[in-house]
Amino acid sequence: MAWFIEKWILRDALGRDSIIRNADALWDSMVVAHDGRWDLPLPTRQDTVRYVTNVHNEVVSVLQGNVSDDLLYRTQYCVFHEDMHTEAFTYSRQTLGYHRPSFSAVSPTEEVGSAGGLAGDVEMASHSFRLGAPKDAPFVFDNEMWEHPINIEPFAIARVAVSQTEFAEFTDDDGYRRSELWTKEGWAWKVEAGANHPVYWKRDGDTWLRRDFDRWLPLEPNRPVIHVNWYEAGAFCRWAKRRLPTEAEWEVTASCAASDDGTKRRFPWGGGRATDAHVNMDWTTLGCVDVSAKPDGDSASGCRQLMGNVWEWTSDDFQSYRGFRADFYKDYSEPWFGTRKVLRGGSWATRSRMLRNTWRNFYEPHRRDVLAGFRTCALSV
Repeated sequence: MAWFIEKWILRDALGRDSIIRNADALWDSMVVAHDGRWDLPLPTRQDTVRYVTNVHNEVVSVLQGNVSDDLLYRTQYCVFHEDMHTEAFTYSRQTLGYHRPSFSAVSPTEEVGSAGGLAGDVEMASHSFRLGAPKDAPFVFDNEMWEHPINIEPFAIARVAVSQTEFAEFTDDDGYRRSELWTKEGWAWKVEAGANHPVYWKRDGDTWLRRDFDRWLPLEPNRPVIHVNWYEAGAFCRWAKRRLPTEAEWEVTASCAASDDGTKRRFPWGGGRATDAHVNMDWTTLGCVDVSAKPDGDSASGCRQLMGNVWEWTSDDFQSYRGFRADFYKDYSEPWFGTRKVLRGGSWATRSRMLRNTWRNFYEPHRRDVLAGFRTCALSV
């Protein structure tokens, strides 16, 4: 992350030399192959910390002076890039079975919310909608640029994300063994992976347990299912006679104001920034909360937790918007078009300062390590 900041601020924007002569050969993730990273002549821990500190101090010094719009944008970009990696560090701890991270400013809560799920769908009328970020947005990534008109047919979307209880019903009904519920690609993945249940679940007699970092816990019935991939979400939908929302349907649900006057909200609840009352983000509970928690974060239409708790898979491939132009970091979006699926909304480990309704996350459809769940739509209205 320090290399990324040095590369795009100190070197690319300001024309300075690298603090470490061979930095690109060590840390340029688009050049250094994954398998080769174990054998690199990396600096010692002490020298690495010194490098990180020097980069930080130089950037802070630069920001004390007159800062151009380009430099401000690059700085925000680098901060958000680091935020993305801290979320990845978090779910990597889960993958490796490490203990829960411990933060001095966080008070982990075992039970947050117990009211259960909010049943039913919200019906959304047909819309002429502008998908994507407006040109006066404070900050956006290149894949959000720019808003453009689309027409959306009427649809009905679930008020809350699919819960662990609902997904356990699918699993117990042989959902992982019924090929008719899976796409051809999804079934091939399931067979190769040997998947017969969510990745961090196991049976204990008649009970399902879920691994939370290094602890095995009984399922929390009203919390969203998490660590399921796009194939698993699709199989559940076919079992439930439902479907995943398109990303346009997700965005219009999160963005439309109650007046339906064409006003587009930046957040589901309106224009104000996220607080703990609106979202479960920023590691504040070190895990998911009940799907009915955080009513202050409801969209105008009455959907809950469109932001926070779990990333939500949509049905769409990750593609560019019309007129796309790659940003200064050309490897962020463009290399992945057509190979990933879009997720929206953010998870409990996402930094809330990054998020807005137009944010587009993207992962390969087989990824189960990420902090992803989903909500569903009716097949017809």
